[in-house]
Amino acid sequence: MENHSLPRTAAFFDLDKTVIAKSSTLTFGKSFYQGGLINRRAVLRTAYAQFVFLAGGADHDQMERMRRYLSDLCRGWNVQQVREIVAETLHELIDPIIYDEAASLIEEHHAAGRDVVIVSTSGAEVVEPIGALLGADRVVATRMVVEKGAFTGEVEYYAYGPTKAEAIRELAASEGYDLTRCYAYSDSITDIPMLESVGHPRAVNPDRALRREAAARDWPVLSFSRPVRLKQRVRSLPMPSRPALVAAAAVGAAAATAGLVWIASRRRNPSTVLSAFSVKDKEVKLGLPVVGGQE
Repeated sequence: MENHSLPRTAAFFDLDKTVIAKSSTLTFGKSFYQGGLINRRAVLRTAYAQFVFLAGGADHDQMERMRRYLSDLCRGWNVQQVREIVAETLHELIDPIIYDEAASLIEEHHAAGRDVVIVSTSGAEVVEPIGALLGADRVVATRMVVEKGAFTGEVEYYAYGPTKAEAIRELAASEGYDLTRCYAYSDSITDIPMLESVGHPRAVNPDRALRREAAARDWPVLSFSRPVRLKQRVRSLPMPSRPALVAAAAVGAAAATAGLVWIASRRRNPSTVLSAFSVKDKEVKLGLPVVGGQE
């Protein structure tokens, strides 16, 4: 009997200023200070970076400076301590800044039978718990090298610009997505490759450069402006338990403060860094070995 079923599809969401109202990485600055990981000067610097990001985004030069700063800042940090801080403060810091419009879109895509994938420059140990909170099926995120339980400051994989699009194509090949029928959402001109990789690109709260590009290409432009706690909006969105969020936070070993990292010459094959979080099973499935050779 011939199979006439439609091909699988997905909706790919950038995270910062698309699904949540701030930078997911910089949002944890105060918590890292309270945990003794950074000093007051670093807190002020991350607050300023958050202001610049919210005011108009960051261009390539700004992101390169931030990459160097954050890579140096997190070198030597204890990974387990970072995991615990993220897990303990996730609901307090992230839940209130999730856009209601984005949460509704995620719900609608799931109802239409599409997978939801978060594709973010931020670190995996930040993005994976947020993905669990949102009910996402998978995440693609930045990873850094960890040795002897500490960050080295070196980038293992950076989800930025062209590498986001490469990761999406790898995921489409492995999962059977028809990219011409898929959706992508982002606020930044740096995500043009990601938006170009699907048949239904959407600009969300776009920076000026992306707004011009969207107008030139006749792409829809969406405005998200209503952050709201998930528990206050819909019952149908899955709300993972604290153990599930702790498990997700413990998976990514390396990039809580290095989410804004410029693409490095050490770029690896995206197929080695795709990760999927299964909320229903409360487990994390990874497509890469833990850095250091341990499974």
